[in-house]
Amino acid sequence: MGAISKPARVGILGAGYIAEWHLKALRSIAGAQTVAIADIDHDRARALAHEYGVPDTYRTLEEMLAANVVDAVHILVPPQHHFSAAQTALRGNVDVLLEKPMCINEQQCAELLAGAATSGKKLAVSHNFLFFEAYEKFRRDLAAGLVGRIDHVTIVWHKPLGQLVSGPFHIWMLQDPRNIMLEVGAHCVAHLLDMLPQPEDMRVAASDRMTLPGGVDFYRRWRVNAECGTAAADLLFGFRAGFAEQYIHVRGSHGAAVIDFENNVYRLDRSTRYGTDVDRFVRGRRSGKMVGRQARGNLLRYVLEKARLGHDGNAFGASIRRSMECFYAAPGPELDRRITAGFGRQVIACCQRIGEQAGLPVAAPKEPAPERAGAAASRQARILVLGASGFIGRELVRQLVAADHPVRALTRSPAGVNDAFSGMVEWMRGSIGNPDDVQRSLEGITHVYHLARANVKRWEDYYQQDVLPTRQIAEACLKAHVQRLIYTGTIDSYYAGANGSPISEETGLDPKLNRRNYYAQAKGMGENILMELHHQRGLPVVIVRPGIVIGAGGSPFHWGVGMWSGGTACQIWGAGTHALPTVLVEDVAAALVRCLDAPGIEGQSFNLVGEPLLSARQYMDALQESLHVKLDATPTAIWKFYAADMFKWMVKCAVRHPDRKRPSYRDWASRTQAATFDCSKARTVLGWKPVTDRAVLIARGVQQPAEEMMR
Repeated sequence: MGAISKPARVGILGAGYIAEWHLKALRSIAGAQTVAIADIDHDRARALAHEYGVPDTYRTLEEMLAANVVDAVHILVPPQHHFSAAQTALRGNVDVLLEKPMCINEQQCAELLAGAATSGKKLAVSHNFLFFEAYEKFRRDLAAGLVGRIDHVTIVWHKPLGQLVSGPFHIWMLQDPRNIMLEVGAHCVAHLLDMLPQPEDMRVAASDRMTLPGGVDFYRRWRVNAECGTAAADLLFGFRAGFAEQYIHVRGSHGAAVIDFENNVYRLDRSTRYGTDVDRFVRGRRSGKMVGRQARGNLLRYVLEKARLGHDGNAFGASIRRSMECFYAAPGPELDRRITAGFGRQVIACCQRIGEQAGLPVAAPKEPAPERAGAAASRQARILVLGASGFIGRELVRQLVAADHPVRALTRSPAGVNDAFSGMVEWMRGSIGNPDDVQRSLEGITHVYHLARANVKRWEDYYQQDVLPTRQIAEACLKAHVQRLIYTGTIDSYYAGANGSPISEETGLDPKLNRRNYYAQAKGMGENILMELHHQRGLPVVIVRPGIVIGAGGSPFHWGVGMWSGGTACQIWGAGTHALPTVLVEDVAAALVRCLDAPGIEGQSFNLVGEPLLSARQYMDALQESLHVKLDATPTAIWKFYAADMFKWMVKCAVRHPDRKRPSYRDWASRTQAATFDCSKARTVLGWKPVTDRAVLIARGVQQPAEEMMR
């Protein structure tokens, strides 16, 4: 399949999680050149464009099309916007590649197909697991007759859905219990329809119901039994916390096959010419060799990609790349069936049937969220919370509302959250990186909580999305004559690697902050900016620095304890025998609430650490008891982390990786949190009373989040 002679100019619509996978894949597609990114959050679009060397950014698809700079658009926005965006792009005379699901109903798919036929442009859908190497091997063996005629297919998707515990709860797939079958079910249905014809008969059961904040039900287990011609199929979905599994088992007339997507390995099992007992031995050994060979190949590709000698180190990314190769290599509308819009329509039709046949109550349609909604007209919000959807932010809002304080929250997407807190919270759409949004949100506000933080990796992004917005927020607060700005920093900005004198507010931040991790640097730099504005221009700022925050609504697999892998293995920072500076999330929120009215605290800072009650080893013991599971908890010397980091750094230097910050032993040592913290100031000045009982700390900080995860 040859590449087209002139590279297509590609635009990306949507700068979220999946956009990075598309941008990485596009780097190696000979028939494509990424020239533009559009996202309503322009700061996020600019940051992504900077990282991937994309020249132009826009706020909307219409702006990008009007500039006449693209020949094709990848539509990576939430599913409910796929139809309108694709329709606009086709009318703009460009080719369209949609992320799955194609649309949210079959009627929309049909209209897009008609629009593509009218425009003569390519319309395709990328189903991210249809081009996995392990699955490609199975398809080749199936075509070669090694499996025979398919008799039964079992497709399993057992993966925890983190949004069910920590949100965000406003996203489209959680707004109706059937949506999960369009969002996630589309992956498995695509495999089913690639192997077998449309199901003639289906039986669907949805169970394990839970009610999300806002009152919407979600079903964590789905079972689908289908008859597809002469074959039968079972689709099993599970979204509870637990060990992740994604695989397909195929029983054929002359063999059986297993495609393991989590490990990207494929196993074919066929009888040999030997007798029964020897046959079992030969088949077992052959199966082991097959899996071992693929596992070694996966590791080799990963190493080669890190050394910039290949681009298939991640099986998920490689599958996306192969899908794009089919899109850009095909002349005209001739496409691999797996990415055609017709196939995408069939997938949506089947997913719709699954949702309909589950027999679930019909959810009442929700009106689109306006720019402002939820606050009672008679109770003007005087408190603005930035970062209200975060772990601490949610608890802070809860406590403010409980204390009868109407609150305004600035968030990127208020849809679906307006029912919360019975109208006491005014949700305003916007971004802290947009000065106009911040200025609008400050109208009538007297007190501001700044808990927002950037979820990024590179220092440039931390600076653009965390440090600069903090300065802009402070400037806006000065202009609006806000009475108090309460900023949430972190004890990570201290150096806590030595068990010396207790760290108090007089200790000062790490003098070698530039040798620390980006998060600690960004938070420390934010503090310095705010204190400078306080001294020079009278900014009424108060700074709080929480410790290792644990509790309800958070993950029990806390990285303040150690480095986690898969929820079952944890390398504890150091020996893990000293008490950690833990604090309950409700205690942090209580201190923040007290910062509202405490007199004369402008320009001061407060460390928020509870009593030193638990070591890392004791935390792990309590967690194992709460989960009723054996965890692989390994105390690990700091020099081992540092040595591994140095090796990675040397590889990055060898391949001239753009983000190759020299490792810092100081930063790794500080992760042990071996220092002790003096929080008497918060207790005295704020009247703060954190939990001091070890049993209560374990119950609320370890057991409760563990129970939430396992519900």
